[in-house]
Amino acid sequence: MQTYTNPVYQGYFADPFVWQYEGVYYAIGTGAAEAEGNINNIDTANRLRVFPLLRSFDFCNWHFAGNALLRTDPALGDNFWAPEVAYSDGQFYLYYSVGHEDKNHQLRVATSNTPLGPYQDVGKPLVDPNTCPFAIDPHPFCDDDGQWYLFYARDFLDTEGGVRVGTALFVDRLQTMTKLAGEGKVVLRARSDWQRFLANRWMYGEIYDWHTLEGPCVRKHEGKYYCFYSGGRWETENYGVDYGVADNVMGSYSDAGNETGPRVLKSVPNFVRGPGHNSIVLGPDGHTEYVVYHAWTQNMDMRQICVDKLIWTPEGPRCQGPTWTPQTIT
Repeated sequence: MQTYTNPVYQGYFADPFVWQYEGVYYAIGTGAAEAEGNINNIDTANRLRVFPLLRSFDFCNWHFAGNALLRTDPALGDNFWAPEVAYSDGQFYLYYSVGHEDKNHQLRVATSNTPLGPYQDVGKPLVDPNTCPFAIDPHPFCDDDGQWYLFYARDFLDTEGGVRVGTALFVDRLQTMTKLAGEGKVVLRARSDWQRFLANRWMYGEIYDWHTLEGPCVRKHEGKYYCFYSGGRWETENYGVDYGVADNVMGSYSDAGNETGPRVLKSVPNFVRGPGHNSIVLGPDGHTEYVVYHAWTQNMDMRQICVDKLIWTPEGPRCQGPTWTPQTIT
């Protein structure tokens, strides 16, 4: 029996995505320099690459393994957010967003022959920035038939049917691993007060009561598709993880039942603040599922990677956490 205590890595590591390849676990995330858009915060050895990588041989002990992505054209921006990696036909694909602070973020993809990279950008955006000026948090999902899809977050300004203005979730089929089919559909929109990011926010030339759903992560369980997401304002204790469920990968999804707050992960006052932006991976036993997420340090100076078990209950998925005491890996 091995044990771990959250956070499982002491450095800055936000938006964690974990995958397993040939018996080894890898994690990629947003580092401090990527989040701030400050190249000077990256050590000299990795000045030309972005996105920190971690590696673990036992799922408990994680070690820094370099940075993944060869830095792109500076004109695209210096804010690199929320990378995720897919493996298909012998190639690794790194999906990410790049932009300037909270605007002009575009989705892109880079490739590598090895999990640790370096990853080279393919040279074009996945979504046209002229028609979608803000797209973040790409999440590749492979269905049982081998077809890949890309879930991501983008902005919506309409309120039709009682939905809230803000960032919400979208999905499109991947025609190839580097090209979307253009068949996109809305996955989920904000409907509840706990999902508010900021009141009276100046966006797109107007003032809005802005809401946010972000960080999609999809899992198929007993024939249904569960799209986990994080809602609210990422720096605050109201931020947490909820989900929508659908019978079809393209929807429609429903997150009814979450009106009073996130059901999967939420803050524990005085112990864990702002847990969110999760991925899901199988543990070493090959069947126990784990939610990998970030949470703030108590002094709010960094987000760190945490791990807790995913439990499927009759009421839906729940996380056996957040925890801050020693936990056993089964």
